[in-house]
Amino acid sequence: MELNEDAKKAVRNLGDAINAAVEKSLRVSEAIETLREIGYEPNLTLKLEIGLQEIGGEFEDFPEEIELELTDEDLRALRRMKIRLE
Repeated sequence: MELNEDAKKAVRNLGDAINAAVEKSLRVSEAIETLREIGYEPNLTLKLEIGLQEIGGEFEDFPEEIELELTDEDLRALRRMKIRLE
């Protein structure tokens, strides 16, 4: 499926929104802190795959890799949470 620029931008925005939600999640932070308190250092790897289906069309996997544009602050927050990007 070939996506137009609006669709590509919308997918990037979704990735950014998911990243921000994880970064700011009190529940995620608390779970990580609990592991640290009992003596474990979590090492998280997140992989985001987005599949799209045109309304009224067949489901297809999103064929292109999405590159998130992360700020230095984003990267620091992910490192603090022991999340690495692949």
